[in-house]
Amino acid sequence: MKLFASTRSSGSGVSGSTTVETLIGRQTEIHGDIRFAGGLHVDGTIKGAVTGAPDKAASLSVSEFGLIEGDVRVSTVILNGTVVGDVRTSERLVLNAKARVTGNVYYKVLQMEPGAMINGQLVFEGAEQAALAGPKMIEARLESAPIDLNAGGHGSAR
Repeated sequence: MKLFASTRSSGSGVSGSTTVETLIGRQTEIHGDIRFAGGLHVDGTIKGAVTGAPDKAASLSVSEFGLIEGDVRVSTVILNGTVVGDVRTSERLVLNAKARVTGNVYYKVLQMEPGAMINGQLVFEGAEQAALAGPKMIEARLESAPIDLNAGGHGSAR
């Protein structure tokens, strides 16, 4: 059963067709891991991991009132709330202005608005990056010479 169908994700500024099959309301707190397919919108609190089905399309949206205390592994995430845990997306991550992440963020495509905050590492996981990190990247690092910023005793490079 589809609860909502819209042409815009909740507060995301991203247009496109989004269908939310599952809604977790503001007064709801869930303890335990969640696995889902389709669309999940969180206005409440989840204390556990949130995982989208790997073989089906999955989209997670978290409103400014939403809180997830656990790791998130979903192909598409639109965040305007808080995640305390690692966030791993295989397709797209949108961090709106009120988004807060305390944990590492693994992404392929990242859209981040001013005001969004991440306290952790950003790790790009696209196929292109793996190709760039091959032998040519290592050779380029070996060929570059260090710059002595203290040359001449005045702290300037020559």
